[in-house]
Order: sequence, then C-alpha cells, then structure tokens
Amino acid sequence: MSLDDERNSGPFGGSGETRTRLPEGEGEIRRTSRPGRTSSRSLVTVVGVVVLLIAAIAFANRGDGGSDGATGDEKKPDAAATAPSGEKPVEGKNGGIPSGFGHDEQGAQSAASNYAVSLVSADILKPDRRAEIVKQLFVTDKVSELEATFDKTYSKEFLDKVGLDENGDAAPGQTYVSRTVPVGTKVTDYADGAATVEVWCTGAFGTAGEKTTNPVSNDWFTLTLKLRWADDDWKVESFRSKDGPAPVNGDNKISTADEIAKAVKEYGGFTYAR
Repeated sequence: MSLDDERNSGPFGGSGETRTRLPEGEGEIRRTSRPGRTSSRSLVTVVGVVVLLIAAIAFANRGDGGSDGATGDEKKPDAAATAPSGEKPVEGKNGGIPSGFGHDEQGAQSAASNYAVSLVSADILKPDRRAEIVKQLFVTDKVSELEATFDKTYSKEFLDKVGLDENGDAAPGQTYVSRTVPVGTKVTDYADGAATVEVWCTGAFGTAGEKTTNPVSNDWFTLTLKLRWADDDWKVESFRSKDGPAPVNGDNKISTADEIAKAVKEYGGFTYAR
C-alpha cells in the first residue's frame, strides 16, 4: 500500500460509503436520498430512449457495399480510449481470478480492471478468501504487510457495522452485496516492468434483506493501481482510491431486497479486457 493510503482509515478510506472499505470517523454510512418519480420526467426519458433506438436501427441498416461502408482507411479510435482490441485478455484463472495477462499496456489495463473487481468484493471480507486474494494479486514482498493491514481494517468491529459475522457472512435471510463494475481504464505511467493504471468503477454495495440497516446502493469511484511485472504476470505493488467521477442519479425504480439478492445469485461476473 502506498504512503497516500496512510492518511485514510483503511485501504479504501474515503467518504464513508457502503462500498467494501473502512468508513471514516465512527463508520457512519452515508445515505443519498432519491427524488420521487415524476410523470413529466418519465415521459422525457421514454422519448429520449425511442429517439436513440431509431438512430441505432438506422445505423445498423446502412449498407455494407456502398460509399457509407467501412473502408481500410477508416480512422481508428483514439489510442487513449478504452476500446476493444480483439486480443484475448488472459490465458487462465487462478482461484477464480483471471491471470496470465499480456506484458504490455493492454495487459496492464486488463489486469487492473480484474484486480479492482476482486479488491472491492464481498470475498475480501472473508478472512480465508482474503488471504488467497492478497497472495495472488500483490507482489511477494508486499503480501505480509497487506495481510496485516487488511485484517486490521476488516476487523470484527467493522464487520459488525455492516451486518456481517466474523467470517464475513451475512445473517440468515440476508445477502451482502459488493459487486464492482469497471467503466473504463487509463494508463498514466508505463515502463517495461511497471505500470500505473486508473480504473473508473461503479457498483452495487450493501446488504439485501428485511430490516437491514445497510441497504444496497450505487457508488462511483476511481481506483489507482501501481503494477509491477513479476512471476510472468502483472502484480499490484500499491493502490489508492478516490470518489467519483459520479453522474446524476437516474430516475430508476428501486428494486426490492429480494430482487437484488436474486440478481446477485443468478448473474455471474465477467473477465474484463482492454
């Protein structure tokens, strides 16, 4: 963990969101109120969606043989954009976490995306699983230090605050959710054996179930990972987190706790690639 992390109250210190990290201060969970749905706003949303669908259909129906078709001289996406490359992201998985990333900028971005998912997951709160994650993701000379840091951060007191037992499990009838989704990546520094990658993330975090004091909510944050090429793969040397960038909340209908819990069980995660 970098020195920048020392000023936070844990590996993911910050604003006190319900994301899988140690909140600041006394661990109060920050709530955000949702505005009520309005018929006019819903109508505008529907009209906007219809317009986008019509535009998408028109684009899809363009002929391939005419002058509008793609040519070999077509301008490629900006190199800084997170655009698909067509390259296979990894060669395998180790303990359910992708591994074997390419020794290049694309491989570093793929590694950072997948590592962000594991570092801010429900598994990181489970002592046994956490030890496996730390050993797999981090460079060898940082493992012991970070195991101690994570164990201190995710103490019994912290687990109690988010409604979990000492094993990181939710109470009967409840489901703890910490599902992270990378939105984009950016390489801010790269050398043959080192890279720094920022991963812009969103996700769902909280506890789904009756009488929960920690309901599932959405969050946006950016995780910066400093990577080192070691043991024929990218490994994490240090990391830090900051809030945002966050868009305006959409006018979405809030799902029930049962719907959220069912979705978490039925929908698996992805292997993320540059």
